[in-house]
Amino acid sequence: MDDGLGVRIVLLVVMVGAGILLIWMARAAASGRLKRNSFAGIRLPITMASDEAWLAAHVRAKRTTTFAGVLSVASGLVALLPVPAPVLAAAVLAGCAAILGFVLYGARVGSRAAAEVAKRSDG
Repeated sequence: MDDGLGVRIVLLVVMVGAGILLIWMARAAASGRLKRNSFAGIRLPITMASDEAWLAAHVRAKRTTTFAGVLSVASGLVALLPVPAPVLAAAVLAGCAAILGFVLYGARVGSRAAAEVAKRSDG
């Protein structure tokens, strides 16, 4: 197998797989199917404080986390295009940076939603 083809296949599988997992996690956590856990989701002290905070955070972060998953899938699909390796690398790296940005933004808005829940329950 050509080394370039192998790299493209790995990029495709990893990026598309990660995107599908992100989309699933965003939907499952926001619907309440993915309960508080130590493996997947927005695992910050404020979101882990209660089931209500966990759910509020994921409902609020669903849109940005889902978009990060879609970006991951799109970045992986670039591996199917007949572009030179440097273009492929730049596209995947840019995609990864965007995914990270959206996930971090989702965590930020989610933690704010969880903090609102904590404020309501405290006073």
